[in-house]
Amino acid sequence: MKNEFHEKTVFLMMHIYSPLLFRLYYIAMNTMRHTKLMTVDAREIENFSAHAASWWDEKGAFRILHRMNPLRLQFIIDNLKAEGVPNLEKMNVLDVGCGGGLLCEPLARLGAQVTGIDATNDSISIAKTHASALGLNINYRSTTAEDLASEGLKFDVVISYEVIEHVANPEAFLQALTSLVAPQGHLFLSTLNRTAQSYLFGILTAEYILKWAPKGTHTWEKFISPQELSRLLNLQGFTPYATQGLTFFPLTRSWKLTPDVSMNYLMYARPEKLDLR
Repeated sequence: MKNEFHEKTVFLMMHIYSPLLFRLYYIAMNTMRHTKLMTVDAREIENFSAHAASWWDEKGAFRILHRMNPLRLQFIIDNLKAEGVPNLEKMNVLDVGCGGGLLCEPLARLGAQVTGIDATNDSISIAKTHASALGLNINYRSTTAEDLASEGLKFDVVISYEVIEHVANPEAFLQALTSLVAPQGHLFLSTLNRTAQSYLFGILTAEYILKWAPKGTHTWEKFISPQELSRLLNLQGFTPYATQGLTFFPLTRSWKLTPDVSMNYLMYARPEKLDLR
């Protein structure tokens, strides 16, 4: 615990006081990490498996996601409407890293044909049980984005919220995600920016002081900035259309969509070469 705290503090100081030194470290770290072909991080899977039973406990390990969920859904609906898609009725939607199904269920209620995948078997079991009890028809599968992409499947909407910061290889993960999007489809992502604020509030405060999330849920070095995410999407032939921050307001204890992307943020992207005729 002390060693981890010291190490992360050093990283934070490097980021604040010596951006060049930090970037050199970050590039070296990513070079070693990206030698792996698979994006699944075994440590992350073990961590989420340990808390899988509490997915639907609104006061449990995933309570922040419960509070964010209406805004995460609103971001999807608003951007689809802006692109001329009035609703999700009969749209083929994929949620990558669906966990216990927190987003899959409201999407299904809105008429979407939902597939939810997660690399954590325990989470998929919880998701299936919960959806079955409510009579919701959701196709849950315990698999990865890479394995699903190898089947040649395409979806109208692909969503991956709070996942990319947990994978071992962000570039390979985005390659798999984008390959699952139909030619005229839509991609929605969310993650945490790699800033001093996200370390102070997203890790130290949320995990160690307020205990909103289990300790070790996040690794600050794996956070990714909107600029970096945009560049990675561009490399896959996708253009970001919208980016919004998810901001917590302590006085009202509520989350809101704002222009502030210094902490949590969402991004909407589409394939660059769209034939909309």
